[in-house]
Amino acid sequence: MVMTGLSMLNAGLTTQMLLSLFRVKGIVHWGIAGNANEELQIGDVTIPEHWAHLSLWNWQRYGDGKENELPLEAAGDYTREYGFVNFSDYTVGQGNPELSANELNSIWYQPEEIFPASGKPEERQHAFWVRASERYYALAAELEGMELPRCVNATTTTTCLPRAPRVARVSKGCSGSVFVDNARYRQFLLTKFGCTPIDMESAAVALVAYQQGVPFITIRSLSDLAGGGSALGNEASTFISIASQNAVDVMLRFVSLLKDDVGGH
Repeated sequence: MVMTGLSMLNAGLTTQMLLSLFRVKGIVHWGIAGNANEELQIGDVTIPEHWAHLSLWNWQRYGDGKENELPLEAAGDYTREYGFVNFSDYTVGQGNPELSANELNSIWYQPEEIFPASGKPEERQHAFWVRASERYYALAAELEGMELPRCVNATTTTTCLPRAPRVARVSKGCSGSVFVDNARYRQFLLTKFGCTPIDMESAAVALVAYQQGVPFITIRSLSDLAGGGSALGNEASTFISIASQNAVDVMLRFVSLLKDDVGGH
């Protein structure tokens, strides 16, 4: 068991060191995350099937649009396949195109350049969505009925969430070396990429595990609704203890299931 530390860089380095120094058969990564899906709440524990790194960008020059080729795109270094976010789309005062234009223009999301251990040396591949272990993800279905605490008992008061937290397997999680506390960007991430948990480490773990051919799964408890704005969001400072403990409890239950899985190794 190791602590990755904050950010994609630390998570990637720690994961590679773990795989280099020990005979690791699988990775169970856990922690807390921001939430981009208003249907879920603080304390819910999400287990995504896919992870993507969303802070590798090609930042387009002002004046170019989606029909313009990106620098080095023809060489295969960059792509327009995964889409962009245009800053002008979020400018207050859209009624006047001249005033709403933004010199920051657009950023295009890029896949990671990877070199899998099973591939040919120096022959690059690309990865955007990295899939968790199919066996681990299927086994995680048994966690979805877990009972998790709803209330925090302080010295003088008891504060409760609107409902008891639950475990939910979800389609996609997204990472980047950015702490997201902006509602509009949260909504963009959900609409564009289908992200539920958003964090700063999990995609790095996923990418290293994928390149090394090691099965992995990530368990992330939701600590806040990024940018706020929902009755189910609450304040992370109030319920951080529940979110943190839920991640640990679900991880321990999963490791127990993994140990007892007759198909495991």
